[in-house]
Amino acid sequence: MVSAPAPQRTRLQQDRLAETRERFLISESVEPGRVRDPILASWLRSRRWGVAADHVEPLYRDFEPDTTLARSALPVLRRLQDSLDGQRISVMLTDADGVVLSRMTTDPDFERHLDRVQLAPGFSYSERHVGTNGIGTALESGRAIYVFGHEHYAEHLEDLACAAVPIRHPLTGMTVGTVDLTCLCVDAGPLLITLAKTTAEQIQQALVADSRATAVLLFEEYLRTCKGTGGIVFAVGKDVVLMNDHARQLLDPTDQSLLVEQAGEMVTEPASRPAQITLSSGAEARLYWHPIREADLVYGAVVEVKLSSAGHRHTRDDDPPTRQGLPGLVGSGSLWLRGCSEVESAYESGEWVALEGERGVGKLAILRAIHQAHNPAARFRVIEAEEVAGSPPSVQLLGELLDGAGGAVVVRHIDRLRADDCLKLADQLRTARAEQRERPVWVAVTSNVATTTDDQVDLLRLFPKTVEIPPLRHHIDDLADLVPLFLRRLNRSELVCSGDAIKLMMRASWPGNTQQVCDVLNEVVHHRRTGVIQPAELPPECQTVSRRVLSPLESMERDAIVRGLLNASGRKDEAARSLGMSRATIYRKIHEYGIVTRRT
Repeated sequence: MVSAPAPQRTRLQQDRLAETRERFLISESVEPGRVRDPILASWLRSRRWGVAADHVEPLYRDFEPDTTLARSALPVLRRLQDSLDGQRISVMLTDADGVVLSRMTTDPDFERHLDRVQLAPGFSYSERHVGTNGIGTALESGRAIYVFGHEHYAEHLEDLACAAVPIRHPLTGMTVGTVDLTCLCVDAGPLLITLAKTTAEQIQQALVADSRATAVLLFEEYLRTCKGTGGIVFAVGKDVVLMNDHARQLLDPTDQSLLVEQAGEMVTEPASRPAQITLSSGAEARLYWHPIREADLVYGAVVEVKLSSAGHRHTRDDDPPTRQGLPGLVGSGSLWLRGCSEVESAYESGEWVALEGERGVGKLAILRAIHQAHNPAARFRVIEAEEVAGSPPSVQLLGELLDGAGGAVVVRHIDRLRADDCLKLADQLRTARAEQRERPVWVAVTSNVATTTDDQVDLLRLFPKTVEIPPLRHHIDDLADLVPLFLRRLNRSELVCSGDAIKLMMRASWPGNTQQVCDVLNEVVHHRRTGVIQPAELPPECQTVSRRVLSPLESMERDAIVRGLLNASGRKDEAARSLGMSRATIYRKIHEYGIVTRRT
């Protein structure tokens, strides 16, 4: 049996710690020396996050058990479990979010005890969900941690002792998980944390072997690409950059550095879309990358670079033919042009059409521009779904518009209509179409939802074609044209956006699409009226590359971190101190929110 550590063994010390925890929970002061500094810091984080102290409520997540980390770690953990020879110690592996991936426990009674506190595969024991505990506190602090008895923040864990150590990937340096040894306090001993550290080192050594194999894959892919192309090729990995002779001959050192930097940033992107940047020579460089990955991790990429002369725009053989520019619209992305072309073809043929796409992608702007280009003198009426819903006068107005006056009618947001309103609108449109004679009207409907509901089936039968308008992130290169357009619309033609600011904006996900871009620029022009917009002048939402929509609370936290980093000139330690959070926390938040930093 592993003997208990003397400093944490006495009942008196445990009673004092329990009393200190109770005083902390009722917001009374904690006497210096009554609780270890790492534990007190974790208690403070737990309280700030609003973690429940009277029960354990970990979050369950679906997880992938067959990851690179799991394959490297499980043989090590099995050997450890065999060496423990039936002792009541559970050996656990978690991912970087504290989700338990594997739990090995030989004692059935102890296993049931862990099940009661949901310390089991699939449950996250991060500090944000459970408060102070070995797994979550090791991830937050970025170092080995030992949590004993009443040092746990939440009740029902006070009879456990946990020793956890972060596991860092040897190639990327990032924390990929933890190894955790948990037992009952009566069985705990000083060797627990030592054993956890040794196990983490062995797992990292196993990851090294996988990393070496991946480095070979990177080099082989680089050679294969060089052989298959006569152009510029880079290979970018952790602390390694390979560059072929064409890159050295055709590019000056400044442009080489610029492309290497861009290639390194592309490795972190979840999608393999090409990127386009302007070099110091004025030439346009388009980068195509091939990620080198092992299961769930991307270790590097081989990047091909295509150069074109200054001002030359990239095209592809499968791009739709570019029509005459539509008034008030810009953009040359293939998906954007295809959507515009399909809607315009429907207009020219008189075929009614439905447009689908996320909020703010420009559905109404396309319809208005096409009508303006083809029949500017005719009526163009926009009707909101709310006007149709349950309002007979508006429905009658729609009928009047279809009584031979011609022009175009757009009904927006049909996804907001109830079933009876869809049927009512369909009846009105069907009747109007039957009565049209010399000057038929053209009708289009828009929806923010791509899935057709049963309520909309009858209505959409009147619209033979549905055109999907792509989100801005699918034609992000068009941002360089959209920004000047929106600045002119805001009466700020004397204001321009710097190349670095445009590049930063192109890295954002823009869940609100072009409307969000316009809103951002509207915010910027309130404090910058002339001159050049620099990256630091963009709002916090542009300083991130988050791929999901944040909750209001998360947005506030992200904005505070961005402002803290800007005030600290990018120095993360200084920003963390000003925000009252640990260095580990700010690094994790920067990664979680995809915050772009310029100085480390």
